[in-house]
Amino acid sequence: MKNKVLYALSLHSEMPLKLKGVLNVQENAVLSYGPVIYKTYLKTEHSDENIEFWLACEAYKKITSQRKRISMAKKLFTSYIQPQAPKEINIDSPARKAIIRNIQEPTQSCFDEAQRIIYMHMERDSYPRFLDSTFYQNLKHSLQNNGSNSMVN
Repeated sequence: MKNKVLYALSLHSEMPLKLKGVLNVQENAVLSYGPVIYKTYLKTEHSDENIEFWLACEAYKKITSQRKRISMAKKLFTSYIQPQAPKEINIDSPARKAIIRNIQEPTQSCFDEAQRIIYMHMERDSYPRFLDSTFYQNLKHSLQNNGSNSMVN
């Protein structure tokens, strides 16, 4: 369960610094490189569009200019939402239809439901497989060994 929490925190680049100070070397490595490591794993499964979409939504929420928001919303729509998009994500019809209705005047939260659905897909499906993968197990072993070596030196 602790790994799941670290993963969730690693997706938020603005994690409080005081929390970072109480983590060990291995945990800090996961926080620093978590999204990159997970995305690399997802590429091996040909499902990296999920984390890309999730991270793009996080960036989208920070846009304050309406002009930039409209431009980014259209990019998200054509890349991930519209049927047959190059990186089409798996969301239900009501979520897709709501985005289509709101795309002309997109709000800061217009992708929230789709983002929530994608997070649930990752949490229930690809993330547990990632934790069980030899990819992750080898990395974890390597970090544990490096952490032990740095404690000795």
